[in-house]
Amino acid sequence: MAAGPTGVLLINLGTPEATDFRAMRCYLKEFLSDKRVVEAKGPLWWLILNGVILTRKPKSSGAAYRKIWNEARDESPLKTITRAQAEALATRYSDHPDIQVDWAMRYGKPSIPEAIARLTARGCTRLLVLPLYPQYSAATTATAMDQVFDALKTMRHQPTLRMVPPYFEHPAYIAALADSITSHLAELPWQPEAIIASLHGLPQAFIERGDPYQAQCETTARLLGAALKRNLRLCYQSRSGRAPWVGPDTEQTLIDLARAGTRDVVVVAPGFAADCVETLEELEIRAAAAFRAHGGRNFSVVPALNASAASVEMLHSLSRQNLAGWT
Repeated sequence: MAAGPTGVLLINLGTPEATDFRAMRCYLKEFLSDKRVVEAKGPLWWLILNGVILTRKPKSSGAAYRKIWNEARDESPLKTITRAQAEALATRYSDHPDIQVDWAMRYGKPSIPEAIARLTARGCTRLLVLPLYPQYSAATTATAMDQVFDALKTMRHQPTLRMVPPYFEHPAYIAALADSITSHLAELPWQPEAIIASLHGLPQAFIERGDPYQAQCETTARLLGAALKRNLRLCYQSRSGRAPWVGPDTEQTLIDLARAGTRDVVVVAPGFAADCVETLEELEIRAAAAFRAHGGRNFSVVPALNASAASVEMLHSLSRQNLAGWT
């Protein structure tokens, strides 16, 4: 029997459905209850999560999301952009009706099981999963694939499965980043004394247990610096809790630079496929304020690749390579 259409599923981290306390609590509970994200367990962690974190963090997180919320569509920018990426990729495959594109979030909606159900309802018998995480971590790529596997467990007729590997050193990814940074610098009325490559942090214990994330971040920064012919300072953002995290910390590095006399800085966040609360609020608002408060002057964040032509071309290249033999 001939194979049916092939589904291409883009997966990003997730988003709350609203910024109020209840919606934020629901989202944070799903996220922080994931054993891949927080490896602590047992009664003590349950009490900390439900008795402390989920009574305080929804308010502060909701305030951060409200600063960057897409009011026109009443959703987070991450959802808006991920949808646009999937729609643009589907357009690239418009002359291939045997390829169906969809998108999902690991936490929140649309969920991974819902997206897989939609693709199989369209007759897809093969599924290519493309996690939108250039650098692999158990806390991102692995937990997304866990949910893919969990969804397949419930299916009598499972689609054949492939996953796009981490693309932290893929030429199309590095080229797209380099072009976006070059274009951004050309639009500025000033030029930076330093360029910071800020990637999401990870507890040091994760790296010690074998997570390849930090090594892949370092490779991305090295290749990107070579493509730009400039030195990039690799830093990590979004640190939380008391346990040691990989460093140096982005905000502290910016403060140190300002105190040392650096006045003009550009930040690029190559680990984020789409702009989100970490880039739009944490970097563009909080990190910028910290830099200027300690003597900095000009500060700019390069937009994520989002649904730009270069981004869609990269996604098309990645998916097309991994569809080889299927289409």
